[in-house]
Amino acid sequence: MPNHGASPDTEILGEKECWRLLRRVSLGRLAVWVEDHPDIFPVNYTVDRDTLVFRTASGTKLVAVTGDTPLALEADGVNSETGIAWSVVLKGRAEEIEPTEEFLDSVARVLFPWQGGPKEHFVRIIPTTVTGRRFAVVQPKTWWISLDEASRAGLE
Repeated sequence: MPNHGASPDTEILGEKECWRLLRRVSLGRLAVWVEDHPDIFPVNYTVDRDTLVFRTASGTKLVAVTGDTPLALEADGVNSETGIAWSVVLKGRAEEIEPTEEFLDSVARVLFPWQGGPKEHFVRIIPTTVTGRRFAVVQPKTWWISLDEASRAGLE
């Protein structure tokens, strides 16, 4: 895979490593198309084979993901001790799952949404691509510039 836009210190992750990292966290940001604009929803998910599964209530998110429009989900993490961060993006489509007894006894048992209320719909994200990057988080002083300094720099 080409390394377009990545710094030399950015490691492009293989698909196997992306799935390993996705299994380590349970929160992602789901990007979907809603009517005439993009929208983003936080979702708690679990990995089920090479797919992600999340629960949701009826509403905007469910309508958006069960249409024909592609979606994306991004999850990330950072090791506070080493300063190494990662980001994984899945792109694909979703389908609502008919919850069988086997499904409810296995996959559904580990889905715990952060927000209360009924979440009676189960959705599976079937990725067409899985990409990821790992990189060192730089100290803020290496990228932060105050507005005063930016204004002066523009005038000089």
